[in-house]
Amino acid sequence: MAKIAVTTDSNSGITQAEGKRLGVRVIPTPFFINGEMFLEDITLTREEFYQRLDADADISTSQPSPGDLEDAWTELLKDYDAIIHIPISRGLSTACETAAIVAQDEPFAGRVFVADNQRVSITQRQSVLDALEMIEKGMEAQQIAEVLLEESLQSSIYITVDTLKYLKKGGRVTPAGAALGAVLNIKPVLQIQGEKLDAFAKVRGMKAARLKMLDAMEKDINERFAGQPVHLMGAYTCTEEEARQWKAQMQERFPGYDIFMCPLSLSVTCHIGKGSMALACSRVIKL
Repeated sequence: MAKIAVTTDSNSGITQAEGKRLGVRVIPTPFFINGEMFLEDITLTREEFYQRLDADADISTSQPSPGDLEDAWTELLKDYDAIIHIPISRGLSTACETAAIVAQDEPFAGRVFVADNQRVSITQRQSVLDALEMIEKGMEAQQIAEVLLEESLQSSIYITVDTLKYLKKGGRVTPAGAALGAVLNIKPVLQIQGEKLDAFAKVRGMKAARLKMLDAMEKDINERFAGQPVHLMGAYTCTEEEARQWKAQMQERFPGYDIFMCPLSLSVTCHIGKGSMALACSRVIKL
């Protein structure tokens, strides 16, 4: 049986420590803070990131360089026959396209399979877990990558933000819209079903935003995924106490689900700010 490794980027929310526990190589996303480069979860901790965010530092994200990918894959191919790389969605970053180009070169061609199944954060993390399960069942690398691609559209993410400040900085909300939203306590609910982040709804207040996300997810489970089991997940950039309350609210609406919960990756947080909450699901892959 071929030995297959899994690599992903830190957009998945998988920390370096969790990656080691899972046996997954997590390639860190570079950040530029006031012009200085940091690597998520290596030279930049979550606490340090939030301190810089609170100080209104100029923060932007980049992508793992071709050299980062080459170094990680070259090292792994000394011990493994093939690699499955699961990057952030092509619609959200050029990191996937870069990985696909590098994977075409020697010595990676035919040994590294880039699976862009249009995921980010907790759904991207679930894809990594799905890949590990398929490896455990003895499936070949190319077959696993094909299954992940087939599942590309079988997930949903709903996310609400506490402030429009960062969406304004990213050009997703106009300055006038952000100012009006702040006055009226407007909370947008955003959606990812496929590769891009889209507007889903606008409501007054965080309580209404949470209910809107729960209603949307219930509709997805009952209609879009009717009769099909799903993984249910939550994520956040709010406080730990608020996150516990959010998980309890999810658990009340969806009893019987083992809900996974974790902080959003810093690369996502950079674009939405603190105080955000998310709810996601992905279809359980039939093997």
